[in-house]
Amino acid sequence: MLKIFSLFVVLYTLSCLFLYIKQRSILYFPTAENVNTSTDLLWLQTSDATLKIWIINKDESNQQKPAILYFGGNSETVEDNITDYKNMFSDFTVYIINYRGYGGSTGKPTEAGLFSDALSIYDQLIEQHSSISVIGRSLGSGVASYVAAHRDVLKLVLITPYDSIRNVAQSHYPFFPVKWLIKDHFDSTSYASSINSQILVMYAEHDQVVPMVHTKELLKFLPSAKSHLIKGTAHNDISSNISYQKILKDFFDLANDSG
Repeated sequence: MLKIFSLFVVLYTLSCLFLYIKQRSILYFPTAENVNTSTDLLWLQTSDATLKIWIINKDESNQQKPAILYFGGNSETVEDNITDYKNMFSDFTVYIINYRGYGGSTGKPTEAGLFSDALSIYDQLIEQHSSISVIGRSLGSGVASYVAAHRDVLKLVLITPYDSIRNVAQSHYPFFPVKWLIKDHFDSTSYASSINSQILVMYAEHDQVVPMVHTKELLKFLPSAKSHLIKGTAHNDISSNISYQKILKDFFDLANDSG
């Protein structure tokens, strides 16, 4: 009996060690670089990375059009949004960001790196635009929330967001002390009170990646947010839903700028 228990302890400890060592490989799935010659590109230098950013509806007239920054999911091919966003946000210049290590950007993804890059992007672009709004999906919801808490963001959209990656990870690995092992917390609840933007939250009815309990927990910290449960959708197909698209487009309609 003692041998069995000892074996269990060894295996459990090794499993915890594996999760600790490989955690960033589990959290981040960098996408390959895509060469799209029909879409404008911006190469932006941050403190220790060069980021590849797609530009949609580029402001050629220097009229300081309002801008939208898009931060995607942990394995999302972000350029898949180009066509939809070009049509949906014709009054905005949209910047679709490849995280460090993703899609041709240099560097390795970490929470600190993504946060630092996001603020640098904002700071380098704000002088060119009348305002900046931010959209964050899944992993990117934490990045978007961080930017909105630390900069003047007009509108903030959070798609399938979480309270913290640490809590989501714990729900996926309930038998391991993930909360104490994880390095990149992405704790959106810790800075939610500093957000003064108009906020829209959309989440999927059948989300198995970010269970809605984590979105609902986040919403407790965002009392002014407009929230929409998109029925019949899952984590990865929510953006193809017609209701989702209408809600998102209406939120950014300049004719409805009161919110």
